[in-house]
Parts: sequence; structure tokens; C-alpha cells
Amino acid sequence: MILAGDVGGTKTVVALFDHSNGLRVLRDQTYPCADYPSLEAILDNFLRARDAELLVGACFGVAGPVEHGVSKITNLPWTIDARVLSARLGGIPVNLMNDLQATALGSLVLPEDKFATLQPQAAAAPNGTIAVIAPGTGLGEATLVHDGERYRSLPSEGGHADFAPGTDDEIELLRFLRKQHGHHISYERVLSGDGIGDIYGFTRAQSGTPEPGWLAQQIATGDRNAAVAKAALAGTDAACVRALEMFAEILGAEAGNIALRSVATAGVVIGGGIPPKILPALQAPRLLQRFNDKGRFAPWTRTLGVRVALAPRAALLGAAHYVATSKDQRS
Repeated sequence: MILAGDVGGTKTVVALFDHSNGLRVLRDQTYPCADYPSLEAILDNFLRARDAELLVGACFGVAGPVEHGVSKITNLPWTIDARVLSARLGGIPVNLMNDLQATALGSLVLPEDKFATLQPQAAAAPNGTIAVIAPGTGLGEATLVHDGERYRSLPSEGGHADFAPGTDDEIELLRFLRKQHGHHISYERVLSGDGIGDIYGFTRAQSGTPEPGWLAQQIATGDRNAAVAKAALAGTDAACVRALEMFAEILGAEAGNIALRSVATAGVVIGGGIPPKILPALQAPRLLQRFNDKGRFAPWTRTLGVRVALAPRAALLGAAHYVATSKDQRS
């Protein structure tokens, strides 16, 4: 069996997989991180006595950077050490990777019905590079590169790179955000859950119209970003509609950017928690128009596949896939 986990800032999902014939989930459970002092405590709760005897390897996608097999989780007082976990699990090989690396690997084994295709791949690119961008609580970016035997997932902190406006509206958005957040505005500041709310603040100010009472009440009593997205998808408020349009446009532009940077001949996958929730906005023409607005390289970007991953547990599946394809397993 394989032990895999997806360790986030608020919840951790762990699962046991049988990989005798593909990957099959045997048992999984979700734990609120605040209720546990460490990942080890969660594993003590999850694993049964006999499980450890059958484990051949483990991998955990973690919400934070990994250095020399150790990760300090960005939004938790946890330090996760692969060597400590290995000793706790009977000496099996244990790997840690950034959660977006795991999400990228998960996109390799998701069934086709777990994707929504925005732009078909023009021609097959066997073992070609795949770029992954994932807006959620933050913005993750990763690249899948084939080494001749299997795909390897390369980490990135590209979400913290400078936001580069591509239209007059986006130039004004940058100025607006600098007044709120300071000089440096990253792509994550825009392409994230809070980014939707911040873009709405800009479009509301630009509209010159007051916020409707019903929307103000929804924002005050719930999640501002979700309320804006819901109103935008329903078409009930023009400022919300424009905010989600801008989100899709900027996402398309940055997806095209990482396709260029990585020469993603096998296409781009848009993952993360947000895209499945706002899929109609991404299926509108604006995202692809900006994705393909790349000057002399526009004819090339139009040949690339662009897909939205709809599975919420791609990182968990990717962590299991890493173990299943690794030579470093306990025999």
C-alpha cells in the first residue's frame, strides 16, 4: 500500500492507496489541522496496526517550501521532517513536496472526465512539458518535465512574481492595489480568493455606483469573494460581472506566460480550488483571448491545450502517483 497526504493550512487529507493495478483508494480521511499538534498525530489516528506492515512508501504534498526533506508549513506551527516520518512508519521511504508539485503530478493520472477543455491540443506532444497554474487560497505554479522515464514536477514560487498589467484597466487596477497593499503586487495578490474581492473593490469604485443592499448583506454575513463570484455568475450585478471577467482575463494572460516560459508543448492545466467554482466565466472567450495574445508567438499558443482540472483531490492523487512511479520503495 501507499500512504499519501495533502497537508494544507486548514485541513489535511490522508489516504491509503492500493497500487497493484493502477491507483485505488482504500481509505481516506480529512482532519482539521487546528485539532492536531502535528502531522504525526494525524497519522497515529489514521493508521491501523497492520497498515504499517503493508506500506511500501509515502509522500505528502505540503503547503510550504521543502528544503532537504523538511518543511515548515506556511500557515501552521508545524515542522514536517521526512526522516522523522520514515522512522515513525517503520523505515519506509518518505518524500515531501510542495502541494502544487503534487497537484501537477495528479493531473497526469486524472481521468479525462475530470477535465474541462478550454482549448484542444492541436497535435500530440508525447512526453512534452506541461505547465500548471492553480488559483486558490494563494496562487501555485509548477512545471511537469519528462526526464526520459517519467514526469518530474518542478516547484515554483512564480505566484509571487510581479503582476504585469496588460490592459489600461489592469494598469489602473495595479495602482488601486498598491494603495491597499503597498508597492509590490504579485500575481497571487490578484489570482486568488481574496484577489476576486480586491478586483471587485476596484470595479465597484470604477463603476461609480453604490453597492446594492442585498450584496452588501451577503458580503457582511459570509465570504466576500464567494458572494462576488456568485453574483457575477448570476449576472445580477455589473461590478461583480466585470470583476470576474478581469480575473479570467488575468488568469489567461498568466497561464499563457508560464506556457511561454516553460515551452509547454503538451499544454497547460488550470487547477486549484477556484476554477471549478467559476468554470462558466473561464469558458467565456476572455481567458483564451488573453492566453493567445502573445504577439509573434500567438500562432504557437493557439496550438496548446488548455484544460481545467475539476477534481478537488489532485494533490493527494499526485502524491500517491509519485510513490507508485518511484524506484525508491521498500521491497
